[in-house]
Amino acid sequence: MLGVLQGEMSRSELMTALGLSDRKSFRERYLQPALQAGMIEMTIPDKPNSRLQKYRFVNMGGNK
Repeated sequence: MLGVLQGEMSRSELMTALGLSDRKSFRERYLQPALQAGMIEMTIPDKPNSRLQKYRFVNMGGNK
């Protein structure tokens, strides 16, 4: 997943880029592990189920 993430992408954009169609499998195998590892973050963390939710790399340099 990290190889296809560019800028901010929605769940459906990420799934399409990976050639996946099963939302549950994508969430369990890719999305949740990357979020828990701190590799990616939500653009709207207060509303994780928002239809406008997107994901981006975490800035490891400390500057946002």
